[in-house]
Amino acid sequence: MGKYVFRRILMAAVTLLVIIFVLFLLLEFMPGTPFNDERLTADQKAHLQALYGLDRPMPIRFLNYIKNMLSGDFGISYSIAQNAEIRQLLKTRLPISLQIGGQAVLLGTALGLLLGISAAPLKRTPFEALSTLLSVIGVSLPSYVFALILSYYIGYKLGWFPVLYQAEKAFSSTVLPSISLSMMTMATITRFTKTEMLSVLNSEYMLFVQTKGLSGFSVIVRHALRNTLTPIITALAPLIVGLMTGSLMVEQIFSVPGLGSLLVAAIQANDYNVVITIMFIYSVLYIGIMLAVDLLYCVIDPRIRLSDGERYE
Repeated sequence: MGKYVFRRILMAAVTLLVIIFVLFLLLEFMPGTPFNDERLTADQKAHLQALYGLDRPMPIRFLNYIKNMLSGDFGISYSIAQNAEIRQLLKTRLPISLQIGGQAVLLGTALGLLLGISAAPLKRTPFEALSTLLSVIGVSLPSYVFALILSYYIGYKLGWFPVLYQAEKAFSSTVLPSISLSMMTMATITRFTKTEMLSVLNSEYMLFVQTKGLSGFSVIVRHALRNTLTPIITALAPLIVGLMTGSLMVEQIFSVPGLGSLLVAAIQANDYNVVITIMFIYSVLYIGIMLAVDLLYCVIDPRIRLSDGERYE
């Protein structure tokens, strides 16, 4: 087990280095520079390039960035917030995106499991049809459509929650964005849970459990649910990353000062350090969550074991 975890962490570190290097290459070929102000002369632009070290060869800048990053220094912003440390930019924005995404994950997962578990034993009933309808709607409609509907009817008409993000009402301002983002997760988890639950309930294993006189909702939770969690977690893992890092359109609709809006502004302004740092955060979250999912497989399903401490059988 220890060898497997070490190998995965080592692979994750190498993957992150490759991702950062590719980002450097892509930004190298992007048109323009962080200093695209038409009022600047060619000499002034060249001076700024030299001042920030952007005139150095890309491999040198890459190595310097890695060296600084290992010490916790992600550099400064060139144009969005000139000379401001990126850590300060992330200090206010990252917690907001993580909060909204975390709430969306919890809400979507809880509702999805509840609907999926309840609908599986109730085949060909109105409740099963309702869960299917909700799943189709959740998958078909983008999150920003739900955001527009909720902002108009719940925020504007009823006035229950702020339509736009307000720092003095931090929690209530995240409710509508979280609900909007949770719909896709809810629909996906409902569909996977119901499908897997139907498969398990019709298996010989569950028939054997029923012949022993066991029945009811507790049997579904104790025996059937555990056998459905592995594919559900596999489907949930990529969704978590997208939700935890926020949705650009949802952030724009509710004027949420999160990572999504910062990333778009950085790309438009060619603010290299900001773009690379945010993409690095996305990559760390994705790789970390996928590693956690791999380790959870052993906990959820005892039949999954590590062979020689390196790979799953």
